[in-house]
Amino acid sequence: MPYLLSLGAGVLVGVIYALLGVRSPAPPTIALVGLLGMLVGEQVVPVAKRLMAGESVAAFIRTDCARHVLGPQAGASGPRNHEPV
Repeated sequence: MPYLLSLGAGVLVGVIYALLGVRSPAPPTIALVGLLGMLVGEQVVPVAKRLMAGESVAAFIRTDCARHVLGPQAGASGPRNHEPV
């Protein structure tokens, strides 16, 4: 099932690219901006669920959303000690 959903999403994006006149594969900058949009878009549903439940959204965005979109180092509290490699 995940493969079919992925294929469907890919077809949808391909149609949107065609309507916008963007070649596929897209130039690197356009592709990276699209990937960022996908990461941010994934967080819309959890944020909306929290808003509808009356839960705190700001803390969720600073921690879970930030880590998901920007990587594990985002949303960390305080500086980390990095050991030399």
